[in-house]
Amino acid sequence: MTKGHLGTWRLAAALFFFVTVMLAHHSFGAEYDVNKPVTLTGVITKIEWTNPHSYFYTDVKDEKGQTANWKFEGYPPGVLVRTGWKKDVTIKVGDTVTVFGWHARVDSNWAHGREVTFSGGKKLFFGPPAGTGDGGATPAVGVAK
Repeated sequence: MTKGHLGTWRLAAALFFFVTVMLAHHSFGAEYDVNKPVTLTGVITKIEWTNPHSYFYTDVKDEKGQTANWKFEGYPPGVLVRTGWKKDVTIKVGDTVTVFGWHARVDSNWAHGREVTFSGGKKLFFGPPAGTGDGGATPAVGVAK
């Protein structure tokens, strides 16, 4: 293989990697609705410290006593650690928490978790604040016309 062909293949591989990473990530407004805040109290059933986002699941009872399992998405593990979380210590299966966040646009029991309040009253951020919430239709900053 010539040097020119090798360089072309390296460029193609780099572009493929970049595009794959960009497609894997999503904006707040594309996934969640800023106009649908939720505050739910439930019992932790599962915790996933994964990249690029961490998740935890809670069993939440509604006013009729029916239980639904909610999925909350938040920061990656590295950010959680920097903001005061400790894996397998801060939150455990069986803990009761209250979570504030924003409802997902498509799934009925999925939300972006912003703030978690623990039974002792301690609060920690689990995810970033809301974006524009409009799916990208409105610029985050003013645009000159």
